[in-house]
Amino acid sequence: MQSYINWHSEKIKNVISLLDTTQRGLTTEESLVRIQKVGKNELPKEKLPSLFTLYLHQFKSPLIYLLAAAAIISIIIKEYTDAYFISGVLFINSLIGVFQEWKAQKEGQALQKLISVRSRVQRDDEVLEIDAKNLVPGDLVLLEAGSRVPADLRLKSLNGLEIDESLLTGESISILKSELPVKEDTILANRTSMAYAGSMVTHGRATGFVVETGVHTEVGKLAGTVQKAKTGKAPLIIRMQSFVKSIMYIVTGFVLLLALYSVVFKGSGLIDIFNFSVALAVSAIPEGLPIAMTVALAIATTKMSKRNVIVKNLAAVEGLGSCTMIATDKTGTLTCNELTIRKLSDHLGRQFEVSGEGYVPTGKLFYKNDIFDHSNDETLRKIATVGALCNEAYLNVKNSGWNWHGDPVDIAFLSLSHKIGFTKQALLEKYPLISQIPFESERGFAATYHKSGNKTLVFVKGAPERVLAMCKIDKKKLIEIQSNLEAMASSAMKVMALAEGVHSEALDKTSIAPTPTSLEFISLLGMIDPPRPETYDAVKVCHQSGIHLAMLTGDHKLTGEAIAKELGILKEGSKVYTGEEIESMNEDRLISEISQISVFARVSPIQKLKIVEAAKKAGQFVAVTGDGVNDGPALKAANVGVAMGKSGTDVAREASDLIITDDKFSSIVFGIEEGRVAYDNIRKVIYLLISTGAGELVMVTLAILFGLPIPLLPVQLLWLNLITNGIQDVALAFEKGEDGVIKRHPRKVKEKIFDRLMIERTIVAALVMGVLGFLCFSWLINMGRSEYEARNLTLLLMVLFENIHIGNSRSETRSAFAISPLKSPILLTGTIAAFSIHIFVMNWEFSKQALSVAPVSFKEFIWLFGIALILMIAMELHKIYWRKRFIIEN
Repeated sequence: MQSYINWHSEKIKNVISLLDTTQRGLTTEESLVRIQKVGKNELPKEKLPSLFTLYLHQFKSPLIYLLAAAAIISIIIKEYTDAYFISGVLFINSLIGVFQEWKAQKEGQALQKLISVRSRVQRDDEVLEIDAKNLVPGDLVLLEAGSRVPADLRLKSLNGLEIDESLLTGESISILKSELPVKEDTILANRTSMAYAGSMVTHGRATGFVVETGVHTEVGKLAGTVQKAKTGKAPLIIRMQSFVKSIMYIVTGFVLLLALYSVVFKGSGLIDIFNFSVALAVSAIPEGLPIAMTVALAIATTKMSKRNVIVKNLAAVEGLGSCTMIATDKTGTLTCNELTIRKLSDHLGRQFEVSGEGYVPTGKLFYKNDIFDHSNDETLRKIATVGALCNEAYLNVKNSGWNWHGDPVDIAFLSLSHKIGFTKQALLEKYPLISQIPFESERGFAATYHKSGNKTLVFVKGAPERVLAMCKIDKKKLIEIQSNLEAMASSAMKVMALAEGVHSEALDKTSIAPTPTSLEFISLLGMIDPPRPETYDAVKVCHQSGIHLAMLTGDHKLTGEAIAKELGILKEGSKVYTGEEIESMNEDRLISEISQISVFARVSPIQKLKIVEAAKKAGQFVAVTGDGVNDGPALKAANVGVAMGKSGTDVAREASDLIITDDKFSSIVFGIEEGRVAYDNIRKVIYLLISTGAGELVMVTLAILFGLPIPLLPVQLLWLNLITNGIQDVALAFEKGEDGVIKRHPRKVKEKIFDRLMIERTIVAALVMGVLGFLCFSWLINMGRSEYEARNLTLLLMVLFENIHIGNSRSETRSAFAISPLKSPILLTGTIAAFSIHIFVMNWEFSKQALSVAPVSFKEFIWLFGIALILMIAMELHKIYWRKRFIIEN
């Protein structure tokens, strides 16, 4: 056995020799020997992670590392209560993450096709039906319409064979095959002498020798490319890594500076400095963020699952909302992957438009932009009759739904006939079939002969140039037809012609059907794989959202360009490139032009991967959508990979982060909106936690600088960050999206979580809470209150600050008074619960000792509440200031 042979360029006799087989295939005995050598004809399945692996995966976050370090330090200094608090946070966060990813894993498994592929093979001079995984190189396989090609085959003999290779090449039109070898350097999409594993036979019959199986097939090579491809990082992961690094540097630097100050200017002891440092670190680290962030993403995941989007990776939820570019497959994603007749040009010179998408026969005929009444139109009756009877496909209603099989062109004709009001079965009863000439690529047409009273009618369908050559047409009419033909072809349509005639000689079912002559031309018909109806609006929304759309297709440049123009993807100034042009382009040029290119046509899987990598280097956050094997490498390399679950391949689904179960591009738009809402809520949570933590940091720092005791103990700071604020920040993660979130342009690629607005708001809130908290604690100490009493009242003040600050956090620019608390009942309940829990622990003996708290008088509570309201006033003034400045600057 030899490897790396260009089977498509070899003659059949050489193929037989190289495979060491015979014209009639292998014997069963020989096949058993070979399967032991080469293995089964199957791809290695992705090993699903165990629950324990999923659990460990939850700890792969810089913030988690930071919290784990804090827990370890707490154990070392014997602050076990602090360690318990932090460990509890890590455990709860990991459980939520494990549950969501396990759920997505199970939903993904449910999509897998459990039906094993069967194959007809000739062994021992007999035709057997076996499981395709038992095929070996040298086997002779038999193909027919409706068969899935079970391995890579070198075709031996065929009759009108057409194969749909869209899942491999992206080419939406079935490929006419031939047993003749092609040139060695022929690209995969043009290797007509081959049938590739995973593709579907749409028309005709053939036999072919198995030349490659399993991982050595073209599908297997792509699967290997997917496994080797470098996985892209979701935008949230990138931003969070940057954010946590900043927190670590700031906390470390600040603690060291204050420790140095305490030693040099205050003469503090080592133990005091260490206690100060722990208090400062606990104040600055947002311990509640991992849980709140996980909950925000989990909420979006649940919402998306109800809209047919399965999330395999939680971070991908926000990633879709952050994407600045969507590189989408055309066939089966933007389009129906179902040929549809869109234009008619009949022998009378009339031009009809046909509505509807796909094979389901819903649609109307339009003439001069008005709905046309076809009930009494003789020409349309002829079009429906010839199209339905010169046809080998099936289209009918079954089990309350439409079912079809056969060649895509034939199904498209049956769909048109239904729209005009005729069915194949009814027409066959009226015009019984006598004989037929099946379609073959060399012949270029198909013909059927039917009985009509005492006459024999002949109906012909085929390539226009072949059909027109059989018709009686004057020169003037022929020029008009050719002009209409060129107009359709320039719109990237596949054009077919219909004709009919009367056969003068006697004919029966035993007769050999003659080639038709002297026919009457009926019509030209233009068909295309049309866009899904919901895709138009989805594309508009993407443009409104500032997202760059690029179509990646294996189709011809004109076809891709036509679909892109129709959908609005291709705009003025946009560019269209082919795979060959991309291949000859250097990387720097591709990176510089990537945001201007809207269509990539005739691209191979490796070129798709090159495009995605170039877009990422250009600073784009890239989401890639696709359903075919050819999309796998690009899906995996993208920041967010989105696979079509209904018609998609296992390779595509395994390489993706999200799966669209209804195959609708419009579902991605919903995902973008939910991703943006999730990110907004994460920002709100971060602001709430960081601003309150910074306020605590300011308060502790001022106490150190002025030589006062620590206003709050580390365990009290943890109580604020993890419990009272922890309940509220989780509730804030449930906040509904603000108006217009989908129309907002995506965040700049280099934009950090802490932008100018958040920095300003954090500083204002932190100074107000920190300074007022310090003044309150200082005043209480100066009034003779004990440290215990002063800390108790200061802790309650900080809880009230948090309760009020949750209202400030609901929007970055809108007034808290403009958003009804009843709009978010979960948040309202969470705020009340956080306050109630603190009041409870102030009165429970066990918690009183653990947290060093005690009940307060009603007068003291009112006094503290009044101080806390100053925070609301300060933040409202800043929002007014920001809105006025934003209007001036814009």
